[in-house]
Amino acid sequence: MVFSSLLFVLVFLPANLFFYFLVDSVKAKNAVLLVFSLVFYAWGEPVYVLILIGMSFLCWLFSRLLERAGERAAIRKLLMFLSAAVCIGAIGFFKYAGFLAENVNRLAGAALLPVPALTLPIGISFYTFQLLTYVTDVYRGEVPAQKSFWRVLLYAGLFHQCVAGPIVRYGDIENELSSRRTDLAEASRGATRFLCGLAKKAVLANGCGAAVDALLLSDAAISDASALAGNVALLSGRSALTLWAGMAFYMLQIYLDFSAYSDMAIGMGLICGLHYKENFNYPYISGSVTEFWRRWHISLGTFFRDYVYIPLGGNRRGKARQIFNLFVVWALTGLWHGASWNFVLWGLYFFVFLVIEKLFLGKLLEKTKVLGHVYLLAVVFFGWVLFKFTSTAEILTVLRGMFCANGNPLATYESKEFLMKYVLFFAICVLACTPLIRSLSAALRKKGEKNGGAAAAFAGAVNIVLPVCLLAVSVLFLIGDSYNPFLYFRF
Repeated sequence: MVFSSLLFVLVFLPANLFFYFLVDSVKAKNAVLLVFSLVFYAWGEPVYVLILIGMSFLCWLFSRLLERAGERAAIRKLLMFLSAAVCIGAIGFFKYAGFLAENVNRLAGAALLPVPALTLPIGISFYTFQLLTYVTDVYRGEVPAQKSFWRVLLYAGLFHQCVAGPIVRYGDIENELSSRRTDLAEASRGATRFLCGLAKKAVLANGCGAAVDALLLSDAAISDASALAGNVALLSGRSALTLWAGMAFYMLQIYLDFSAYSDMAIGMGLICGLHYKENFNYPYISGSVTEFWRRWHISLGTFFRDYVYIPLGGNRRGKARQIFNLFVVWALTGLWHGASWNFVLWGLYFFVFLVIEKLFLGKLLEKTKVLGHVYLLAVVFFGWVLFKFTSTAEILTVLRGMFCANGNPLATYESKEFLMKYVLFFAICVLACTPLIRSLSAALRKKGEKNGGAAAAFAGAVNIVLPVCLLAVSVLFLIGDSYNPFLYFRF
């Protein structure tokens, strides 16, 4: 089940909210959320929900044992090591066992290791990181160990953000898990935030995805190893305009898709009195790669900063050690996104630019905002080529084709006609990647609060009509589109 499905929007979520607000106590509300979260996760993977439950139990147990260990440092370190081994081992087994076996066999030139055919449990990269941060924070003494296993399971498996984030730190919602109240105005903002995310996904992200499939290749075609030769031949015949446009749509799609999921998760949390931190802050308006990664997938960035970069020494041990620490972080960031060398290359690609900015380019970019913004968009644009295509042959074919180095034309009649049909839609998507709409909405609300009268009535009408319109438009776009998962579900 996915957020952007009619089953979720019209059946699952209303049922969840009905029972949630039907009961009074926080304990009963937590029970409702937990039952619905387990049903949500088990809907598509009834067996793998046992992994979520089992890992939550082990991390709950380790945290309790850590608390009881007191000042016995050796025992505490052992427990912390075991909990990290459980979380990282689970990701490693399901996500990287096949990748490791394939590469060992390739290096050896023989089938030394069997390649396991494993299905990646949905959300394992996210909920394992959440559990790891929880145990680590208990180890550091930053949060107390939760006595209730069921509350730890709710924290790890809450359907709002279990599958694709944001990665929530236990300390951020610790108090709200045991004591919270529902504010009507806040719940209204949450509903609007959810519906904005739904429309962003159903209308904009899915529209960009359709354009990407038409101009480039679908994810299904890219993931089919047997179709590699055909994919390369198809891409080599695309015009340069087609390739540039296809990657531009993909650049929009991946932001709109992932930020839409975060909007929906944050919105559902607000409805229930839970406050998740922002995961995106309009990254495409950045003026440097450093700023971009402060605005993109914020929860993942802070995880690697607080649990990898700083423990390695951060920037406290000289420039050479800082660069090494950045290398480790970005190699891991790339690998986290998938068991494929293109993701590692993608991570190290950004590592290079971050190092260049830290050494000398950063100060120049601060002085020339326009140049910095153009530079950032160019770096990110070509970075998404590495992210989109898993094969080196496909990556090189696309990069060469953008400059007509495949013997391909600059443009074709079909490509120009296609883009003319999509130009308005493209402009709307670009606008959605900026804070302009949010700023106008805030200005309208502020004017209504200040002036009252007709301005206040208009602002109030917008607050009522807008969510209804967003829901209606989203439902219309989702009819007949029974399954449209978010891009980050596969990470």
